[in-house]
Amino acid sequence: MKFTKLSLIATLAINSAFAGGDIAPVEPVVEAPVVEAAACNSNTTINGKAVLYSFTTDGYGDLDWYNGDSSALGAAVTLDVSHKITDNVTANVTAVGFTNLTNSYSNPDVWNMFEGEETAAFLNVANITATYFDTNFILGRQLLDTPMVKSFDWLLAPGAFEAYTVVNNSISNLTLVGSYIEAYRQNGSGTDFADLDGDTWTVGASYSNAFDASVWYYNNDNYGYTQFYGDAGYKFGPVSLAAQYVDTDWDMMDSSTAYGVKAETTLAGFNLAAAYVGVEDEVVGFVDWDGLYTSMWMTPASISVGDSWMVSAGTEFSGLSVSAAYAYYEYENETEEGSEFDLILGYGVTDCISLDAVYTMTDYGSGDGDEQVMELIATYKF
Repeated sequence: MKFTKLSLIATLAINSAFAGGDIAPVEPVVEAPVVEAAACNSNTTINGKAVLYSFTTDGYGDLDWYNGDSSALGAAVTLDVSHKITDNVTANVTAVGFTNLTNSYSNPDVWNMFEGEETAAFLNVANITATYFDTNFILGRQLLDTPMVKSFDWLLAPGAFEAYTVVNNSISNLTLVGSYIEAYRQNGSGTDFADLDGDTWTVGASYSNAFDASVWYYNNDNYGYTQFYGDAGYKFGPVSLAAQYVDTDWDMMDSSTAYGVKAETTLAGFNLAAAYVGVEDEVVGFVDWDGLYTSMWMTPASISVGDSWMVSAGTEFSGLSVSAAYAYYEYENETEEGSEFDLILGYGVTDCISLDAVYTMTDYGSGDGDEQVMELIATYKF
């Protein structure tokens, strides 16, 4: 499922049209000028989507769409509203309403996938965006997209934050970002935002021109760590190479280090990628989801100490997109290993209707064997 990000509304021009009739030679007729009024909602944009989402897992039984112990079906409507208050100030709201459509609640673990509620509605985004020259301010509930603090977009609504964010683009090709986070709603955890203890903030700089690079610093008192993140990438002809480095200084345990490399290319219409990530000493801190190269649909690479590898391939034909990926995780003690395989299909029926299917098989080395999950998603945008 994809993020829906609100942007500033373009200024709308208000046109006035006047019509005058000709004067007839016998009976003069003069039509009064008619003014076409501007639309009353010309400063407001409304977009939305309706989603029907179903999944089944053999983690609690068999893959069975009709078994309430191992499957669920839910629907959600997301409404994005932006209202231009002044030329440089916009109010943004994303309202999410969802309901479970099956009657069985015999397995709460499965139903927690639907935000832990039977039927509910909440505001996932509610902020004011202001622009001053080359600087944007976002104040309130919002989605964040940084390497190690990002809104994870899965199930019915992406994770969101109550934060104050500043973005500056005064220097060509350079973006400066700073965010102070006060509360957080984890993807799939429910409808409430949880206050964060202490100070949680991040500052970062991203450069994109002949090569791409970014550096970020995170202070997270709530989870007890500070963190440095850096990455860089360059395209050598048809091949793109990238590298990343993460250093997490934990308050209550040893520091951790992660480093990764990734190569991407296109061959015969297929987008191919391969990556390696090594995590040393301790797990890597992140919020909602991480940006490590070997993270998969179900598995963030940050939670495992050891080495991991990932290969993927994707293509599109006749409107159908297909991607497959496999990751292997070798844990630090070398007595266990894990893996994940993902197959993701997407088809655009029309510009407004899309169908998606996701199959995953995970093995976390716990001795319980593989777990398979199948997800079906139908989306209508309006």
